[in-house]
Amino acid sequence: MSKKVVKTAEIANPLSDEEAANRLGTSVTRVRTLIRSGALAGKQSGKNWLTTTEAVEAYLETGGAKPPEDRPRPKGPLPEIKALSFFSGAMGLDLGLEKAGIHVLLACEMDKACRRTITANRPDVALLGDIWKYSADEIRDAAGLQPGEDIDVMVGGPPCQAFSTAGARRGFKDERGNAFLRYIDLILEMRPKYAVIENVRGLLSAPMAHTPHSERAEGWVPDPEEKPGGALFHVLQMLRAGGYGVSFNLYNAANFGVPQSRERVVLICSRDGKKLPHLMPTHSQDGSFGLPKWRTLRDALTGLDAKSGDHDHENFPEDRLRFYHMLGPGQYWKHLPENLHREALGRSLDSGGGKTGFLRRLAWDKPSCTLVTSPTMPATDICHPEEHRPLSIQEYMRVQQFPDDWVVCGSMSDRYRQIGNAVPVGLGEAVGRAIRAHMAGNDARPPVGFTYSRYKDTDEVSWEAQTRKVMGLDAAPEESPSGAARLPKKASRATGKVTPSSVEVGAA
Repeated sequence: MSKKVVKTAEIANPLSDEEAANRLGTSVTRVRTLIRSGALAGKQSGKNWLTTTEAVEAYLETGGAKPPEDRPRPKGPLPEIKALSFFSGAMGLDLGLEKAGIHVLLACEMDKACRRTITANRPDVALLGDIWKYSADEIRDAAGLQPGEDIDVMVGGPPCQAFSTAGARRGFKDERGNAFLRYIDLILEMRPKYAVIENVRGLLSAPMAHTPHSERAEGWVPDPEEKPGGALFHVLQMLRAGGYGVSFNLYNAANFGVPQSRERVVLICSRDGKKLPHLMPTHSQDGSFGLPKWRTLRDALTGLDAKSGDHDHENFPEDRLRFYHMLGPGQYWKHLPENLHREALGRSLDSGGGKTGFLRRLAWDKPSCTLVTSPTMPATDICHPEEHRPLSIQEYMRVQQFPDDWVVCGSMSDRYRQIGNAVPVGLGEAVGRAIRAHMAGNDARPPVGFTYSRYKDTDEVSWEAQTRKVMGLDAAPEESPSGAARLPKKASRATGKVTPSSVEVGAA
């Protein structure tokens, strides 16, 4: 396969060999070897070795950079509080736990770019790939744990596309949904003191199974498994049958000091059968409850020069750029002259909803909108408040609270995707603080009446009451952390193990 050659003399801002090594997730020596051999476009200039962003991306596109292989954790002393991370991504959740004093021994991640990122930043963390390929004993061994040694925390954000409100909603019939069940089975087999499950809001309403419209006969009536909430209800039964107390809610990360409005479901499971209190907020939208107001985009980007040549970013197409020249901070397509609405949005103008993501400039004095995996998709534009460009990689990192020196490897699109998919560090830290408090016997509760998100009935008690009604099941016993419905035993869809994990008509 031919390689795209980029001459560094044509590029205003070349990359150093160290910067290129970070992008590729390899060593400086390897980068110099690649440049010397011609595999990576670049040159030696005196004592410096230079390449370009374009050359690095071309090298990645041709498959030249091999992802790191699986590896065990190097031998050495173990931290006081030990965690295993699954579906680790760029390690946003793991970094948050670290800030709370919980340290990850092992990361399980298949994505090639993410594996490079993990290796570049945490080379002393064990690295595994496909969650299906490893037994519980093999995972323990890779993490450097002895057989039977207690695991303090297991954390994971299983692939969310199977439950996303924007996707096909195939639930556990989707291969990614089955990875979710595999994670639950590992929790029940490895029995950590605490387990964390993070996911999108769609998990609250996702069915456990889904019959495509093309397969529904006239008069079709959904089974309980196909009703809204079936997937999460199924997971709760599995965890409770295993003796875990489970609390959850839909949390807006802005309530935990994150300069971004981003809502995610977080379940915290405790092996002692007790339910942890909901997360303790550190901020509130209007400064109520004696808390500081939400942090803003201005807070996040302070210290970053928006016009600096150090910023890496995608570009908007020219036909969109001309409209951005007419918009100020915090404005979007509706602020254009009315006679330009049709031209600006085309057929999308006739679609439903507010279309607030079209031609959207962020406001300085509000949190960022939810970061997505690309800031240039027409329906989810994320434009800088003043510059005529999307938020840069460096700005994405600030909004998600990654350290400035955190290395995110891969092409431009790989880097946006990793950061956009990550759990904000501040939300991860709030989870870690809740676990540490419970470990210490301090179950301080959040202020009475605090609103975590814009939606209702998202905590485990009110959500389950509503879901049982929808599914035609009896009400759950009040405040019973292990009060799971008595369900017939049935093989787990993930592993074939017999667990009380099915939701059936009359199962309560």
